[in-house]
Amino acid sequence: MSTDEVTIEVDGVAITGRKGQMLIELTDQAGIYIPRFCYHKKLSIAANCRMCLVEMERAPKPVPACATPVADGMKISTRSPKALDAQQGTMEFLLINHPLDCPICDQGGECELQDLALGFGQDASRYDERKRIIPDPDLGSLVATDMTRCIHCTRCVRFGEEIAGVRELGATGRGEFMSIGTYVEHALTSEVAGNVIDLCPVGALTAKPSRYTARPWELTERPTLAPHDGWGTHLAAHVRGGQVMRMVPREAEAFNETWIADRDRFSYTAICSPDRLLAPMVREDGHWRTVDWSTALSVAAQGLQQVSPDALGILASPSATVEEYFLLRRLAEHLGCVNLDHRLGTSDVAGQEHAGLYPDLGLSIAEWERVDAALIVGSDLRREIPLLHLRLRKAGLRGAQLSVINPVEGDFRFPIHAQRKAKDLCEELAAVALAASELVNQTIPTALEPAVQGIQPLQAHVQIAESLTRGARTGLLAGQLALEQPGASTLLALAAFIAEATGSVLGTLPVGGNTAGAWLCGIVPHRGIGGVASAAPGRSAVELFTGGMRGFLMLGVEPESEAANPSAAVAALTGAEFGVALTPYITESLKAVAHVLLPVGTFAETAGSFITRDGHWLGFEGCTQPVGEARPGWKVLRVLGNQIGVAGFDYADCREVTEAARAAIGTLEATAPQWHRHGSWERPILPALQRLGPLGLYGSDAVVRRSPALQASPEGESARLLHVHPDDAARVGLKAGEPVQVRQGDRYVELPWVADEGLIQGCVWWPAGVLNAPAGGARFGALEIMPVTAG
Repeated sequence: MSTDEVTIEVDGVAITGRKGQMLIELTDQAGIYIPRFCYHKKLSIAANCRMCLVEMERAPKPVPACATPVADGMKISTRSPKALDAQQGTMEFLLINHPLDCPICDQGGECELQDLALGFGQDASRYDERKRIIPDPDLGSLVATDMTRCIHCTRCVRFGEEIAGVRELGATGRGEFMSIGTYVEHALTSEVAGNVIDLCPVGALTAKPSRYTARPWELTERPTLAPHDGWGTHLAAHVRGGQVMRMVPREAEAFNETWIADRDRFSYTAICSPDRLLAPMVREDGHWRTVDWSTALSVAAQGLQQVSPDALGILASPSATVEEYFLLRRLAEHLGCVNLDHRLGTSDVAGQEHAGLYPDLGLSIAEWERVDAALIVGSDLRREIPLLHLRLRKAGLRGAQLSVINPVEGDFRFPIHAQRKAKDLCEELAAVALAASELVNQTIPTALEPAVQGIQPLQAHVQIAESLTRGARTGLLAGQLALEQPGASTLLALAAFIAEATGSVLGTLPVGGNTAGAWLCGIVPHRGIGGVASAAPGRSAVELFTGGMRGFLMLGVEPESEAANPSAAVAALTGAEFGVALTPYITESLKAVAHVLLPVGTFAETAGSFITRDGHWLGFEGCTQPVGEARPGWKVLRVLGNQIGVAGFDYADCREVTEAARAAIGTLEATAPQWHRHGSWERPILPALQRLGPLGLYGSDAVVRRSPALQASPEGESARLLHVHPDDAARVGLKAGEPVQVRQGDRYVELPWVADEGLIQGCVWWPAGVLNAPAGGARFGALEIMPVTAG
């Protein structure tokens, strides 16, 4: 036996475990249950509830199983009179002040306290005094509070400190006067705060959007996947009467562990949004009328076939399923259209031919928490992929050297090794590239010489390069601010060289829940299914939106919110002679540009597959029937293909489409991008005042931006404000509390604003994707700001 292994006896059964392992971990592995409240396998040991007390041989009193390390020869009894008496005594104390409000408690029926009270509680209380009452703090639009039920397990407090990295909840007072809340009352701001709902063993913290709407025993649990960021987050939808009542996490260690982002938890509230398109609609003589499916599909098929293939644009959401992408590509091939894209917000595609097979992470999802060093470029990581931020936080706390280059400081929740706040990301990466080339004695490629001309690395750039060369497992991550700005191709070429020179991996983080699937299914203008290069590349989304489209077919696209230049995109679509939109939601913009609207289901109303950012193919089934007359997107595309006459389109169910897509795509083997070996890359010329317009955390897709609970959160409210550096505000004479006038091209809008010292001077933070907000011009273009009175 290894010196690290020990053998103990639990209730007369010999168990082998790891030296120093906590007793409760070992018994859980062996299937021996010990009651607990404060213990959670992902949190630190608190040992404050005392529910897990057990008898240990030669110990003078019961010991807590969660805080007792195992030793060889230890003998434990979990059901002896001494252990049971201790557990029953603990339960009696916990119930002294707990209210008897189970009939109205949302936790009733799935409450850990209820379950253990049945096994360890008494049939009558010996406590006659008045029970305590704790005021309920208002934690915002997502988490409801009933703190009189709190049993002080502190799981919520430890989650904030240890996992989320933000101390929003804490304990004040002692004994029965102890209470959990925020030190200064405010709404929870963490993007993963909703996990405290799952952690709370009683009904003290519950989901506010689903409060008092259903009882747990009325709900049917159905597995699904989150569609928002390509992380493969495993969810369980709780359904009643054909309606999703709430979303909770499913444990998947390789993807989301036991956590989910609030975006994944609460976006379901938009499934039954008032904006849902409930039936097919056709525009005739400038008026919209509701028609049956047969009529709508016939009009759509005839109209698309009459558009010249060269003038037809096909656009898809980056969060559609593999099956929808596959059928869309087959449909495009039959129509002879090569103008396909899903990169709605990308403004620079000059290097697309040299990209890898699909945008991947370079490492598996789980490996990112074990990196020794990483460089994050142009990414507001907490808002782009919250669970990747949690993985990197674990790496940072373990000692990894994490560096950041951003035009905004970013609210990272991990230690930062080196940070550069800069407007010109390409200039900063050029400096790191030069520093890396000197460290490893590798010549800068010819293609990058224009990009590094005139650059002198500073000590911070050398520190970043050194951290990437020293670690055994290192990586670079390019986020939305890097990938969607002008000059993105130069930036990616520089990042690819740095990765090659330092022995690091390069991961890219484009917007969307299935970007890998879109690339592999050929929803790009220069490649077909499986990544095969196109003989005659078509036009990208940014090129289509400059004009010249005579017809379009869009799947789940809202150009007024998602395009690189919303106003230009809407203008280009308005000029089309015929357009078809497959969409879950109806908007005034779609009504203005389309001629046929076909209602499709949301992610919860369809079956399909997503390919994660590290190349895992994950399938899921629909949780509920689509609203109204909506149909799953793959079914609509299949029937539309039948109407047009696409051969081999007679798929009986989604599984057949999946099998066909798998066969066509082949093996998923990520390839290294070669941007730095081809072309000639120059640093972009940036405007004096540049807009930074990423899709916000709660504006990333059509479903999220319609969730009332998410939009009412502090993050949702913040996205409606223009963030201006104080020096830029002072320069143009902005006054606090007064709106600001923003000009982009010939567009003028008025917005509320806030001073933000976290920004670099010369940049304005104006997020895109906000529903019912004024649309602007280029999301990463030039703009002017001035007081409203000056206009």
